[in-house]
Amino acid sequence: MGHIIAVVGGKGGVGKSVFAANLAIAYQLNSKQRPLILDLDFQSLGDQNIILGLNHPKTIIDVTKSQTSVWEPKAVAPFMVNSPQGYSLIGAPREAALARDIDLDGLGKFLKGASQIFPWIVMDCGNGTEPHALKAMEQATLIFVVTTPDVIVINQTKRILAKVQELLFPPEMVQVVVNRFSQSNVINPQMIQKNLGRNPYFAIPDEPATCESALAKSQPFTIVNPGAAVSRAYSDLVRRMESTRMLDQLSKLNKPTGVAQKLQVIQGGAGADAPPAGDGNAALLARSKIGAVDPWTSMKLRIHRGLIDVVDMKKMNADVSDPKQKEVMREKTQKAILDILAKEDTSTLCPTRELRAQLVKEVLDEALGLGPLEDLLADDSVTEIMVNARDQIYVEQAGKPGLSKVTFSSEQQMMNVIERIVTPLGRRVDEKTPYVDARLADGSRVHIIIPPLALRGPTITIRKFPKKRITSADLVKYGSMTTEIADFLRACVEAKLNIVVSGGTGSGKTTLLNVLSNFIPATERIITVEDAAELQLGQEHLVRLETRPKNIEGEGEVSIRDLIKCCLRMRPDRIVVGECRGGEALDMLQAMNTGHSGSLTTVHANNPRECIGRLETLVMMAGMGLPLKAIRETVASAVNLIIQQSRLTDGSRKVTYISEVIGMQGETVTIQDIFIYKQEGLDKNRKIIGRFVPTGFIPKFVEEMEAKGMKISRGLFAVK
Repeated sequence: MGHIIAVVGGKGGVGKSVFAANLAIAYQLNSKQRPLILDLDFQSLGDQNIILGLNHPKTIIDVTKSQTSVWEPKAVAPFMVNSPQGYSLIGAPREAALARDIDLDGLGKFLKGASQIFPWIVMDCGNGTEPHALKAMEQATLIFVVTTPDVIVINQTKRILAKVQELLFPPEMVQVVVNRFSQSNVINPQMIQKNLGRNPYFAIPDEPATCESALAKSQPFTIVNPGAAVSRAYSDLVRRMESTRMLDQLSKLNKPTGVAQKLQVIQGGAGADAPPAGDGNAALLARSKIGAVDPWTSMKLRIHRGLIDVVDMKKMNADVSDPKQKEVMREKTQKAILDILAKEDTSTLCPTRELRAQLVKEVLDEALGLGPLEDLLADDSVTEIMVNARDQIYVEQAGKPGLSKVTFSSEQQMMNVIERIVTPLGRRVDEKTPYVDARLADGSRVHIIIPPLALRGPTITIRKFPKKRITSADLVKYGSMTTEIADFLRACVEAKLNIVVSGGTGSGKTTLLNVLSNFIPATERIITVEDAAELQLGQEHLVRLETRPKNIEGEGEVSIRDLIKCCLRMRPDRIVVGECRGGEALDMLQAMNTGHSGSLTTVHANNPRECIGRLETLVMMAGMGLPLKAIRETVASAVNLIIQQSRLTDGSRKVTYISEVIGMQGETVTIQDIFIYKQEGLDKNRKIIGRFVPTGFIPKFVEEMEAKGMKISRGLFAVK
C-alpha cells in the first residue's frame, strides 16, 4: 500500500499549499513514480489549480459522492487530471456552497482505495480542523505541520500541535517543517524548538524570487527551476524520508478514529457522527457513558475538583460572545484536564487511547458543554430528547421514543447544564420562575421545568433543530406527500392563498410550514413571528421576530399579538406565524382579510373540521366579545386552505388531508377535502401501508390561479 501525507498550516500564508505540491513533485522526480496531489483546502478553494496550472471539471466532492464501490485506476481516472511531468491532481471545488456537499464516508473509502493505486498521496488539508480534513488525517501515515520563523505563525502552530495532541495522534506521526527559513532570521531553530516543544524535522530555505516566478507561470518551481536551492531542499527532504524508511515505520502506528467529533468537543461544536468504539472496548465504553462504573465516575469527580483549583469556573461557564474567546477557553480547559489526567493512574481504567479520549470528552462536556446531552445532540438520528429525571433520558429516533443509556451523574449537574442554556439568553429559572422556554445555539427548542413543579427533579425537553434544511423533495422521499401534492402546494403558496397547517403535537407542523414558506418567491418581503425561532427560510428579503417573556419583575413581555401588530406596519408581502395558540389568531385572521394574502400559520388540531373549531376558540380568547357568527365569517373569508399533518401509529408523519375552506352555509363554515391519505393496512414490519388519493373535488381557487396564468392540471383532482 502507498503512503498518505497530510499537510496542514496553523495560519494562512505559510506556504502550505506550495509545500504540498512541490513535496509530491520532488518525490516523483526522485522515484519516477506517479504521486497524487489531493486538494482538501476548502478555505482557499482552488489554490492547487493555480500552483500546478491544472484544471478539471471534476473535484474531490464528485469523488466522494460517486457510487463506485471499488476504487481502481479506471475508476479514479475520470476525476483527476494528469500532468505531462508525471503527477496527478484531484482539485477542490471552486465554490464554498459545493464544498459543504462532501461525503465524509465516501472520502474515507476513496483514500483507502487510492492508497493501493498511488505510492504517495499528498493532501493539502488547510488548517486541519475541518471535518473532511480530520477524516483524511485519520488515513494519513504522516502529518506535516508547516510553519514559518514568525512569532504569530509559531503561536498558531503551537495551537495546531496542541489540538493534534488532544486528538491523540501519535506524536512521532506529526512533524514540523519550517518554511521560508533564512540564517539571517531573528527567530532561530532553537527558539522554534523552545516554543513548540519539539525539534523541527526540516527547514525549507527562503527563495522568494524563484517561488514568485514559478507562481506567475502556474508551474511548480521544482520543475521550472530544479537547480534552485529551494528545489534541492525538497529533494533532500524526500531522500531523508526514504533513507530512514520513515513512512514504513510510521505506517505501523495505531491511528485515532472519530477525530472530527473529538475536535468539535474541544471547539464546543456538535454534529459529527459519534466515533465507533473498538471491538474490545465497546462494553467498557458503553458502561462509562452511563456512569455505571464507579471508578470512572470517581475519576471524573477528581478531575472536576482539580479543575476548580486551576481554572476560574465562573468565568469558564459565562457566555463568551466572541467565538475566538470561547475557543481559547476550551483550549485552556482541555489542557488543564490533560495535565490533571497525567497525574492519575489510568492504566487500568483507560488502557487505550479511545477510552482516554472518552474520559477527557466527558469531563469537558460536563465542565463547559451540556454534559451527557452532547452525544445525543450530535446524533443526527435523534430528533427529540426528553429528560424525565437525572437517571432517565428518553430520545425519539425514527418517530419512536426509546430509553437512552446516558444519564446525568446528579441533579446538580443537571442544574449546571440548565444554567448554561438559559443564561446566554438573558433568562433565569428558579423557584420564583420554575419553568422557561429557551433555545440552544443551533436553534433547537428547549423547555425546562424544575422543582417544586417537577416532582422527580429538573426536567428538560429538547426538540432538535435539523442541521439540513428540509425541502419538499425530502418530504416526498420520506413518504409524507407525493410529488404531485408538493407541486400543488407550491402553486397554492405562489398564488398567495392563506394557508393553515393543522396537526397535533410533534406531528411535523413546523417542518411543513418551513417547507411551504420556502415556496414564497424571493422577490417578496417576508416577516416571521415565532415564540422560539425555528423556521429556516432561504430567502434574503426576510425579517425574523421572536417573542420575549416577562422579566423577574413581571414586566417587559412581548407577545405574538404585539409582534403581529408591529409587522403590519413593516410593509410585509407575507406574514408567517410559527403557531397560533391564543388571541393572536384574531390578529392573524384580520391580517389575512386586510390585504396580506398568502400568509401562513399553524394550529393544534386533529383534523380540518376541528381546526375550524380551534380557530373559533382562539379568536374568543382575544377577549373582544365578538359574536360566534362574526368569528365564523372571519375564519371563512380569511382561510383558503387547511393542510392536516399527522403522526401515525408507526411514527411516520404524513399529510393526511388537504381541504379547501369554501365559505359559510347558514351558521356553519363549510370545508371540502381535496386530497386525503387512505390507510390500507400494515406491512410485516408494522409500518402503515397507504396512498394519497384525490376526492374528485376541484377547488374553487383553481380558476383564480388559472386566471393569473398558472397551469393546474384538472387530471390531478380526478379520482383514480
